[in-house]
Amino acid sequence: MAADICFGEVMHRRLRPAIHAFRYPVFFLRLTLDRLDPVARIPLDRFGIFSFHVVDHGPRDGTPLLPWIRGLLAREGVIADGTIVLQTFPRVLGYVFNPVSFWYCHDRSGGLVAVLAEVSNTFGERHNYLLLPPDGDTITAAQTLTARKVFHVSPFMAVNGFYRFRFKTGRSGRISVRIDHADEAGDLLHTAISGQPQPLAAGALLRAFFAYPWQSVGVVARIHWQALRLWLKHVPFFRKPAPPLEETTR
Repeated sequence: MAADICFGEVMHRRLRPAIHAFRYPVFFLRLTLDRLDPVARIPLDRFGIFSFHVVDHGPRDGTPLLPWIRGLLAREGVIADGTIVLQTFPRVLGYVFNPVSFWYCHDRSGGLVAVLAEVSNTFGERHNYLLLPPDGDTITAAQTLTARKVFHVSPFMAVNGFYRFRFKTGRSGRISVRIDHADEAGDLLHTAISGQPQPLAAGALLRAFFAYPWQSVGVVARIHWQALRLWLKHVPFFRKPAPPLEETTR
C-alpha cells in the first residue's frame, strides 16, 4: 500500500447570520489506489487500531475502488489514466465517519485532471461532486473550481448556493484543501483541511494513536457540539430534504 499519513487541522468559519469559528487537529491518509495491498502498516479490510476498508468508499459494496473511479470518470468523459490518490480518514478501532474524502485523479504525465469530492452526512447519505478544470487541461493551485450545492450536510445550512474548491500543495509538500460555501448574497462559510504528509510508518502511527486516539468518534461528537452552539446562537434550522437522485454531479 503506497500511503502517506498527514498531520494537520480542520478549520471552519461561518460568516452569517452569526459568526462561528473553530479549529481542530486531525490526521488523515493519502492512499495510492493502484498500489493497495494487505501488506501495509495499517490493515486492509480487517480490524486494527487503524484500518482502511474498501466498503467505506466508492460503491460501498466492497468491490475494488480503482475500477469504480475509472468507470465513473470514463462515463463523464474524463481521461485519467495515471495515479489516483484517495485522501480520507482511516477507521479508528473499527469506526470512521468521513464528512468528505477526496479522490485526486491524474493523467499519465502526472497532471491533476479531476478531483472527486465524496461527501457524507450524519444521516448515512452520500453524494459525489466531480470537479474539473474549466479549461479542460489540468487543475492548478491558482484555480478555483465550483459546484452547485445539491446535498444536505447541516441543518443550519440550506441546500442552495454553490461551493468553491481550491487544492494546493505547498513547497514543503503540505496538502491543503479550501472549500467555501456561498449564495447570491455572498460567502456563508469558509472551511479548510490541511496536513503535512510523511510516510506511513510505525512511528507515525504511534504518534497518531497517542495524539488522536478518539478521532473518529470525535468527528461526530464535534459535529453535534458545534450544532448545539449554532442553535444557541439562534441560527435558522432547515429540515433535511430528500437526497439528489444522481449519485454524482458536476
